[in-house]
Amino acid sequence: MAQGDAPVTFESVAAEAERLAAAPYAAPAEDLPPALAGLDYDGYRRIVFRPAEALRLGRHFSAQLFHRGFLQRKRVRLFVQPRTGAPRPLAYETRLFDLGRGLEGQSFPADLGFAGFRLHYAFSEAPEGRVPGFQEEFLVFLGASYFRLRGDGQEYGLSARGLAIGTGAPEGEEFPDFVAHWILEPEAEARRITVLSLLDSPSVAGAYRFEIEPGDPARMTVTAALHPRRPIARLGLAPLTSMFLIGQNGPGARGAEPFDDFRPQVHDSDGLVVRAGGDRLWRPLVNGRPAPQISAFRAAPLAGFGLMQRERTFAPYLDVEARHEARPGLWVEPLDLPARPETVAAGASPRAADAFADGAVQLFEIPSREEYMDNIVAAFVPAAPAAPGRPLRLAYRLTTVGAEPSAALPGDLARVVSTRVGSAERLRPTTPPSPRRRLYAIDFEGPNLPKEPDEAVTAVVSAAAGTLHDPVAAFVPQTGGWRIYVEWRPPEPLPAGDVVLRAHLEKAGRPISEIWDAAA
Repeated sequence: MAQGDAPVTFESVAAEAERLAAAPYAAPAEDLPPALAGLDYDGYRRIVFRPAEALRLGRHFSAQLFHRGFLQRKRVRLFVQPRTGAPRPLAYETRLFDLGRGLEGQSFPADLGFAGFRLHYAFSEAPEGRVPGFQEEFLVFLGASYFRLRGDGQEYGLSARGLAIGTGAPEGEEFPDFVAHWILEPEAEARRITVLSLLDSPSVAGAYRFEIEPGDPARMTVTAALHPRRPIARLGLAPLTSMFLIGQNGPGARGAEPFDDFRPQVHDSDGLVVRAGGDRLWRPLVNGRPAPQISAFRAAPLAGFGLMQRERTFAPYLDVEARHEARPGLWVEPLDLPARPETVAAGASPRAADAFADGAVQLFEIPSREEYMDNIVAAFVPAAPAAPGRPLRLAYRLTTVGAEPSAALPGDLARVVSTRVGSAERLRPTTPPSPRRRLYAIDFEGPNLPKEPDEAVTAVVSAAAGTLHDPVAAFVPQTGGWRIYVEWRPPEPLPAGDVVLRAHLEKAGRPISEIWDAAA
């Protein structure tokens, strides 16, 4: 770490992570005064940071701090790194907070510390109703290695994490913690800000640099140096966590119980996008299986992945307060690291993309009936397990995504905008009726699709089990998009797990859409 008056740097945090990884793990302190340890959800929510005490960071940024209590028990060390000199620790003072009913008049010791922080920003554009120069919250670091980012005009939705370890493993998941953050003071007029973070857990210690650019979209360039303490079979890089309860076709799982809810759809994300090679794949999310399930999408190398919210209008949600239609998607794009002298001297590649060179994007879906629970996790898991003595460096960019098409997702492939399924007996009755026959209607939209009926557009379909019948690609004049109709006839007996169905559009033998990849 920084010595004397020296500023903290990413390399000094990385050196601290390496030192930590060589020593036995020490968990962050969770000691709390009884009044804070006994708080319930409502009591904790009543503790509010006083805006007048916000830490000013140049003209356009400020930071506010989170109190410890309730579930946020762990102490996180917070610092401001001035443009010159040593970092300045942020000391706890009770006066920084309105403690709310039940805690009024109490005070807590100076070593209580904080649970996390949030950044505010004065967006350069001031739409109607917004005071010019007013700073809005747009980024939160709170709890384990979780952080949430939103673009201008968006609502908070899904979360990102520093790492995911053992997601879905029988022995249970390990949740690393950001144990310290250094907010680097920006230049007075800067519209970018940098945060350095130290991560620690029983299995790994790591250093992170977050270079943050708010706006529409918001972007974060993440650089990390990871030092494993012990072998990690399933190390999730650039993990995303979200919520999906019910979508266009209900929960989506075969035989799932319907939701008794006035809202047609409830989700923060409705699908996973994976880009590898020249292909881009769309997997609609599923809820309502009997047990959690992991799906893996091979990528060698990975070009990008993300959890998206593609339904962008109010009517499918009807939730005035939650505003699910305004929740962001997040796109993860691997980047290259700049060359370091030791790697050049050794003849090693400096490419951070090597961390994403071979592996799979794993999607973990947990059955849930509760919208306050995040039940979706997506992360890139390298094929080679992590091991002590083999540090891992990586870099990637996170970009918020709103309405598509988006510049964050490169390429001119049309995207899947809806998946609907119902009985094939309605349109194609058989004698005797076969209730297991299912008819899929998959809608695609994109600026490069043909704008009128074109016989050269064809539907290419496949099924992992059962058979697909009579695929048709049809122009949809009401939207200017295209639709694939296809009937799936399940095998007898039905397999216990998912059956993967695939479909995409081609013209003159060339793909013109991403691949719809659905669990039947």
